[in-house]
Amino acid sequence: MTIRFDRPVSHAARAARLIASFALVLCGVTLIGHRFGPLDTPYFVLLLLISAGCAVLAVLLALIGLVQLWQNAAIGGVSAVKALVYAALPLAVFSFGAERYWTRPPIYEISTDLNDSPEWLATPDVRQMWLPPRHLVTQQEREAQFDAYPALISRRYEGAADRVLEAVRKVAHDYHITIVKAEGADVADPNGNARAKRRVRPRTVGPAQDDSAVGDVPDFIPVPTPRPFRDGVAALIRQNTDVILQGETRTRIFGLPCDLVIRIREEAETTLVDIRVASRYGQNDLGVSADMADGYLKALDAELLGIAGS
Repeated sequence: MTIRFDRPVSHAARAARLIASFALVLCGVTLIGHRFGPLDTPYFVLLLLISAGCAVLAVLLALIGLVQLWQNAAIGGVSAVKALVYAALPLAVFSFGAERYWTRPPIYEISTDLNDSPEWLATPDVRQMWLPPRHLVTQQEREAQFDAYPALISRRYEGAADRVLEAVRKVAHDYHITIVKAEGADVADPNGNARAKRRVRPRTVGPAQDDSAVGDVPDFIPVPTPRPFRDGVAALIRQNTDVILQGETRTRIFGLPCDLVIRIREEAETTLVDIRVASRYGQNDLGVSADMADGYLKALDAELLGIAGS
């Protein structure tokens, strides 16, 4: 006579598998919708938090199911294991964000020049939705940036400004940065797809003029100006000679939108490059702005290798 044992069923394990499946699908759709679709960042953050909450609940139920399997041989061990696997991605994304939140300073903007940050050509202004409203960057936040990222400083190159400008645009293109506005660069396309128009000095040729006696004369002769004095005249000169490029981009993995401005300034026969990066949403960028600025400046150093100054 065959004796069959009726094993209890772990409803917690089965519920864990269903909830974890929902969390995994929600997390995947949210990541894709934000990176490649029209999903706004505030909703992206909210949906990720919901996905992480469901994943935590699924893990707790899965642990209950495993305990019931151990104690009562309850059916549901496979469902509990599947729940743990499904919950791995939402929990990994949440853990990454939490680690960044606690280890990075609570700032949303960085600048390589803490005393004279590059000015926005068009101040970014977006609706924060359910996120807290933005505030102006304070001096304490600038000091927190310096303490957290002491190596994030201005770059000085011994090359000419036009050479540096060309490299700045090339690196911006490589980093998928779209230049939306430019000031100080006499070009039709701020992204550098069109060449600057050459200024030709008018010449008057008459019968009494002998062109053969005149050597090759450049079409445009730049007039040097004194700098880098810190008075009002020097400030006006810098305002008229600085080249400022404002652009926008997204991070490669999560697609977080950022605005940035790059300033190119001639000083004492060298060219100074500063960058300012700000996340578009929230009061804490989780270190995204600093990573973007640091990566861009390192790529610019490599592009201009050999002409970097101290």
